[in-house]
Amino acid sequence: MRILATVIVGAAFGLAACGSSAGSEPSGDLNIGMSVSTLDNPYFVQFRDGAEAAAQNFGVKLTVTDANNDATKQANQVQSFTGQKMKAIIINPVRSETLGPPVKAAAQLNIPVIAADRSINGAEVAQTLTSDNVTGGKLGAQELAKQLGGKGEVVVLEGTAGTSAARDRSRGFYEGIAAYPDIKVVAEQRADFHRAKGMQAMTQLIQRHPDITGVFAENDEMALGAVQALGPKARQVKVVGFDGTPEGIKAVQAGTLAATVAQQPRLLGWQAVDGAIKAARGQIIAKSVAIPVKVATKENAREFWTF
Repeated sequence: MRILATVIVGAAFGLAACGSSAGSEPSGDLNIGMSVSTLDNPYFVQFRDGAEAAAQNFGVKLTVTDANNDATKQANQVQSFTGQKMKAIIINPVRSETLGPPVKAAAQLNIPVIAADRSINGAEVAQTLTSDNVTGGKLGAQELAKQLGGKGEVVVLEGTAGTSAARDRSRGFYEGIAAYPDIKVVAEQRADFHRAKGMQAMTQLIQRHPDITGVFAENDEMALGAVQALGPKARQVKVVGFDGTPEGIKAVQAGTLAATVAQQPRLLGWQAVDGAIKAARGQIIAKSVAIPVKVATKENAREFWTF
């Protein structure tokens, strides 16, 4: 299969629906399997919704499974899709490094695999489609620094270990915050992109570091958990999240979240199906696609109103 270099998708979701060419010819009996890391996260619900909208638009059958954040379960789901001889498989990985064997098995049957939101290590895929997480981390650092007036003590709530999203957002944040010598990162704690774990981690962090003035959370669920733990201090301690989920945007508008780095999960889902259809037909597709991100603040939050 021929592939192109990285491209950046900058269109809004609606424009993607109008401008994509995957649906320009009948797709007939084209069946696509999609394994989502978890549907317990609003971000991935939006991702699924975008994929289902694309499947309906292009006239393909999309089978969606929920891995429930279980890497072994997801590997089994991918193996099942391969056994069913799906024409293409979309994977939103639980962990980037555990899917090599089932992806290689799919490749042996010429079933293209699209990695969505997170990369897959240990096997070649037809396309990796992600938000620009490194840039998003930098934007989060810059916005937090702006909210803090360039000085203060901050903590970081980290996402699931072994995921490219957590790694890249962390990398971007630390690269960005390095430009502000008067801001000190006093602690990091993993909370696995989960709200309850974010609340628990934040409760522990504020006990150990009562003078913190800022928080960078690598997704909105952890950020919202941090807000719960901070209670009345949530408006004093600036919390910046990542994802731009409906609840995250509402919290930004309410002033409990200082900002969130907004992704476009519906566009991500749509583009994943578009890429899967083209790959199944043997068309030329980009090896990697980056979906731009943008900081949502109280001033511009209405731009992200999708609920």
